[in-house]
Amino acid sequence: MYVASELETDVTINVGEVKFNLHKFPLMSKSNRLLMLLSKAGEENEIDIVDFPGGPKSFEICAKFCYGMIVTLNAYNVVTARCAAEYLEMTEGVDRGNLIFKIEVFLNSSIFRSWKDSIIVLQTTKSLLPWSEDLKIVGSCIDSIASKTSVDPASITWSYTYNRKLSVPDKIVEEGMNFRDKIDSVPKDWWVEDISELDIDLYKRVMITVKSKGRMDGKVIGEALKTYAVRWLPDSFDDSVSDARTLRYRYLVETLICLLPPDKAAGCSCSFLLKLLKFAILVGVDDSAREYLVKRISLKLHEASVKDLLIPAQPPQNTLYDVELIQCIVSRSLMHGKCSQDTKHEENGDFILGHEHVTLMNVGKLIDGYLTEIAYDPNLTISSFVDLSLSIPEFARPIHDVLYKAIDIYLKEHLSLTKAEKKKVCGLMDVKKLTTDASTHAAQNERLPLRVVVQVLFFEQVRAASGVQALNNKARDTSNSTTNTDEEWEKTAADGNKSLMKQMSRMKIKDEDFLKNGKLLKKNSKIPKNGVQLLPSRSKRIFDRLWVVGRGHVENRSSETSGSSQSPTSIAPGDTKSFGSSSRQRRHSIS
Repeated sequence: MYVASELETDVTINVGEVKFNLHKFPLMSKSNRLLMLLSKAGEENEIDIVDFPGGPKSFEICAKFCYGMIVTLNAYNVVTARCAAEYLEMTEGVDRGNLIFKIEVFLNSSIFRSWKDSIIVLQTTKSLLPWSEDLKIVGSCIDSIASKTSVDPASITWSYTYNRKLSVPDKIVEEGMNFRDKIDSVPKDWWVEDISELDIDLYKRVMITVKSKGRMDGKVIGEALKTYAVRWLPDSFDDSVSDARTLRYRYLVETLICLLPPDKAAGCSCSFLLKLLKFAILVGVDDSAREYLVKRISLKLHEASVKDLLIPAQPPQNTLYDVELIQCIVSRSLMHGKCSQDTKHEENGDFILGHEHVTLMNVGKLIDGYLTEIAYDPNLTISSFVDLSLSIPEFARPIHDVLYKAIDIYLKEHLSLTKAEKKKVCGLMDVKKLTTDASTHAAQNERLPLRVVVQVLFFEQVRAASGVQALNNKARDTSNSTTNTDEEWEKTAADGNKSLMKQMSRMKIKDEDFLKNGKLLKKNSKIPKNGVQLLPSRSKRIFDRLWVVGRGHVENRSSETSGSSQSPTSIAPGDTKSFGSSSRQRRHSIS
């Protein structure tokens, strides 16, 4: 490059691969370093400048300024110009109003006052380290950005990803002052997308500064971290990713973990924390960071979804999902819940069904849904399935429909289970906590052991009988019904058992026709008077097994004491558990 002039150039300056044919006097009058270099050059009149900050473009800006030419500065070139001017020592000691002074004025009066320009300038500083750091440009940009994030959102007009308010004055003129009431308020997290374009090192410094000011809500911090993760972490990750990229992802995840807001009750959502944990496992984040994530997740597990829990297992595990990790999280979550309940009990002197109880019920519902997903895994051991199910307290699982679905899927996908193993799996379910629809399905489910089917049928009959009894009691005086509760429940259980015996006897009488036709006698047979059909249509094999059990129970009926009312399951002591013979035990099992 050269300067058009009537005077012949008398010096050549090489910056990188570009040659600048210039004149000594303008350069020496503005730059102290060029003055020294040209003085030492002698008659050669050629200077080589190696590692010039900003390269030939930044030197060109400085050279134009030396010649008194117009120099246009903006957010994209101001840092390179400032670093170049510093290198060339273009200070006030050389000439008043020199380039360094003018750039500093521009930075402080324009750049650092602008939200958008501060972010752009900060992005350009990385390629000019350590010059930009030593000149405090990086620190000034970070402080400018962090200060603006805590400004009242109502006065925000400078975000370049949130510009809804910029055209408001014109619309107010067009539509009248009533339009002001229609304007959506600027959200508190208006700034999170803008800074997500920063490199992870600069982003970390900005977020640390934002947090240090203590004026930012933990939820907004969490939203900012989530936005950055979505921007830079891939949707999927496999072994084909290069080692360099894996290291970058690992550093990114570790940085996001260390930036998590301290407020454990708010801040990041459980869904985001679980996704962060999933990625942390894939990229091999250190154990301490993973442990911290597990701790944070356990405090908010009740907010998660089943999809969030589906974290792929890593070798040497051979299951589809990391069940052991979820078991660990659940155990910690329940431990926190227990501590909260104990504290509440100590403070109030009595346990009240409150937030902690509802939280644990949500965890129970979540894990039942998770069991239905992992039940399809052919490599899932029965111990893992059972242990995870048993980790949920009884009170946290008031309805067993979803658990029954998980058990049914597990039995269907694991056909090699022994009779004892099926019994163990089905023992997780309480038939008294099944809804009518689930009971109807279970009564016809050939995968369930016979003892479980009989228990379902028996309890459905008792529930139907208790429903009829409740309708009869509704017409009675309230005081009588409350004083005779024990006797009514006892009578209800007895009536239910008698009704079941009648059904079994009816099966016995019609056995010959059943064997002859291979189905129940009449298609238009009436539903029992209690309004519930005890035995839905079943396969011939299941029906035969139930009929044999019923016949054995009827034959042994004469040996029972008159005050006893046992369930059909009591006829097989080795196979099932009796519901109990005392009135109190019957009330407990029925309820």
